[in-house]
Amino acid sequence: MFVCHCGINIASKVDIDALVTYSSSLEGVTLAKDYKYMCSDQGAQLIQSSIKEHDLEAVVIASCSPRMHEHTFRGVASEGGVNPYRVEIANIREHVSWVTEDPKEATEKAKRMVAGAVAKAKLLEPLERSKSPVTHTALVIGGGIAGIQAALDIADAGFKVHLVEREPTLGGRMAQLDKTFPTLDCSSCILTPKMMEVKNHPDIELLTYSDVLSVEGAVGNFTVKVRRKPRFIDFDKCTGCGDCTRACRLKDRIEDEFNMGLSKRSAVYIPFPQAVPLKATIDPKNCLMLRFGKCGDGPLCVKACEACAIDFGQKEEVIELKVGAIVTATGYDIMDPSGLYEYGYSLSKDVITTMELERLISSSGPTAGKVVRPSDGKTPASVTFILCVGSRDETSHPWCCRIGCMSALKHLHLLKEKLGHEVELNLCYMDIRSFGKGYEEFYGRIRGEGVNLFRGRPSEVRIGKDGIKFDIYDTTLNKLFEIRTDLLVLAPALIPREGAEELSRVLHLSRGADGFLLEAHPKLRPNDTFVGGIYLAGTCQAPRDIADAVSHASGAASRALGTISKETLENDPLIAWVDPELCAGCGVCMEVCAYSARTLNEVTGIAEVNETLCTGCGACIAACPSNASVHKNFTKQQLIRMIDEMV
Repeated sequence: MFVCHCGINIASKVDIDALVTYSSSLEGVTLAKDYKYMCSDQGAQLIQSSIKEHDLEAVVIASCSPRMHEHTFRGVASEGGVNPYRVEIANIREHVSWVTEDPKEATEKAKRMVAGAVAKAKLLEPLERSKSPVTHTALVIGGGIAGIQAALDIADAGFKVHLVEREPTLGGRMAQLDKTFPTLDCSSCILTPKMMEVKNHPDIELLTYSDVLSVEGAVGNFTVKVRRKPRFIDFDKCTGCGDCTRACRLKDRIEDEFNMGLSKRSAVYIPFPQAVPLKATIDPKNCLMLRFGKCGDGPLCVKACEACAIDFGQKEEVIELKVGAIVTATGYDIMDPSGLYEYGYSLSKDVITTMELERLISSSGPTAGKVVRPSDGKTPASVTFILCVGSRDETSHPWCCRIGCMSALKHLHLLKEKLGHEVELNLCYMDIRSFGKGYEEFYGRIRGEGVNLFRGRPSEVRIGKDGIKFDIYDTTLNKLFEIRTDLLVLAPALIPREGAEELSRVLHLSRGADGFLLEAHPKLRPNDTFVGGIYLAGTCQAPRDIADAVSHASGAASRALGTISKETLENDPLIAWVDPELCAGCGVCMEVCAYSARTLNEVTGIAEVNETLCTGCGACIAACPSNASVHKNFTKQQLIRMIDEMV
């Protein structure tokens, strides 16, 4: 029995000496020792030397959560000569010292938890890991900058990568940007070469306009079904000339999603000039031929296409991929501010979001880079920004969007360049969060460019004939101001990508309270998930800027390479098994198993467990009416013995 002080995290509330003395009195405990940091090298040596000196059969460690160091202590015990699965952790930090104010109460609670852990440890069985071969291929889901970086890192290491993107082109949100902060580099100049690298890389298979339908298997051996949606364009014949888009009967009549609805497109379209692959796509929701089987006296796009690439007979295709690791890089969406009526977004065309302003500023945007008011096309004499719209708000989205402050500062600088120094620029903020490299210097630069800064939350926006007005109380100057502006720009919250909930079900991933995909541990395993072999990259896990998304993606690629570069993987033995004497062959366990790890032996009529696929989730144990499903080292006998000792 080993008790960790965890510095003062545990020792400040739990009487360590009393706990060690109590542990020594428990039946079956050969010795009990304590150390300030049991997870340190000295702590490991203490455990190993004690195992050898006293010929110990099992080890109980009273410390922090097993999520932190269980794997560490298992390795220590194994090197000392104890089977790693005969190690039990009593979590007396998160479950005791951090949540119990009274030291006496905390000490008594720690004693109970230690007694339960010792009772279970007596019944722990020595388990051995099995091995399975590894598929040396990776899948990357999402073709934004994070997915691109992850795919290139893996492919450059010499491994095959399947890159799946649900849109017709690579690029993601970064493709919509004009310039990036704080260096003001051209976004397309950074992104387009990366997209071309992906397209031309011999070890990357690019699957655009596709989505993941199902994922089965386990780390090292996933089977993934991908649906390739029909473009209704012969991919090999299309040259990307754009003749079909210009000829379409519905030209300039369909809202352009890439330009945030500020322009119109055709039913057959290429999302943006630098699209990769540069191929047209026909929108089945709007194409007259696909909806009604008729387009006037004949489809004009067919007549215009000299390459004869139009193919209305295409069907969706489902392909099956075998991969060893999966990187999820599905990105983010921008919150629709329409629900926040006080900002007037749905009341005036001249109330826009920062992403809509990006498209107005961009030379490839709907106005060729000319900043105008959407309502009348006139140049605005004043532009005002409101930060934290919907974010850092307990009633909406309590998290920081991470990019809003710097995006607004970037836009203020670009507007000065485009509209001249005569334009009035206002920025309403709670506080400026300039956390990255060079960000604070950039903030200082913008403050010197004649921008009016108002520290406070604005009142309800009023839309009138004489423009947009609202009041704001500046907490720095202790004054109330009325602001009138021609163009109001909102910096909305970043939210999980549409479809994130469905994808989490397909991949069996957890999501946090904010809806973003949940990492295994925010500090120790920021790229990992609770499903072995599936890793997170970029803003699918949390809001972050481009630089952080790229480095996070490289981390995910590194984790994936650590999996697919191995010849074999050791499988965790903490999984379910079936007692053949109790199994009735009812099949209930197969119905509840989310990982397809159960099959029914047709000869014996008994359920069998695929050790490679089973994750030990316990659903089958809870559902089995015969008590035949058992979780190794979490048996009902072990748990009942724990509870008896604790209560």
